[in-house]
Amino acid sequence: MAGPATQSPMKLVALQLLLWHSALWTVQEAAPLGPASSLPQSFLLKCLEQVRKVQGDGTELQEKLCATYKMCHPEEMVLFRHSLGIPQVSLSSCPSQALQLTGCLRQLHSGLFLYQGLLQTLEGISPELAPTLDMLCLDIADFATTIWQQMEELGMAPALQPTRGATPALPSAFQRRVGGLLVASHLQSFLELVHRVLHRLAQP
Repeated sequence: MAGPATQSPMKLVALQLLLWHSALWTVQEAAPLGPASSLPQSFLLKCLEQVRKVQGDGTELQEKLCATYKMCHPEEMVLFRHSLGIPQVSLSSCPSQALQLTGCLRQLHSGLFLYQGLLQTLEGISPELAPTLDMLCLDIADFATTIWQQMEELGMAPALQPTRGATPALPSAFQRRVGGLLVASHLQSFLELVHRVLHRLAQP
């Protein structure tokens, strides 16, 4: 029988696969991305570097949440996802042959902005998790700033910065723990899509 050290990573992988599935199917069935010659290569490479950094932060947060609270059963997470109403982000303007560049960049920025706000609602969840959570929020903010600055340079930025809508209420400690796992998992799903989009755009 496998010990706890073996079971925890396996449960984490199973959870990620289950929660990524709903987000990844749209990309898997989409047509290849068209060229985006108006985006500088330096911008795309910087974004790829930043998305990998955020992915690393997110994986670290997931692993610590699983190890601390022992709540990585995929079936339970799916039930909690529906009951807590943790939102997911669409990138409908990105994975298509007729790429909507303005819409895609705005969705990338809005998604990062949303997850930054969701992660901020988890502040104080655990002193041990605070450094990892703070670093993740900081790296997401830097990534969002990079995209916003590029939209401004291309004249694509909205007149006003977006504002966050209402975030899910997580009044109990248990709900915040489960919410933290769901936010981290949804963020990783979103980042998988972002990485794929940026990788295709960066190809010659």
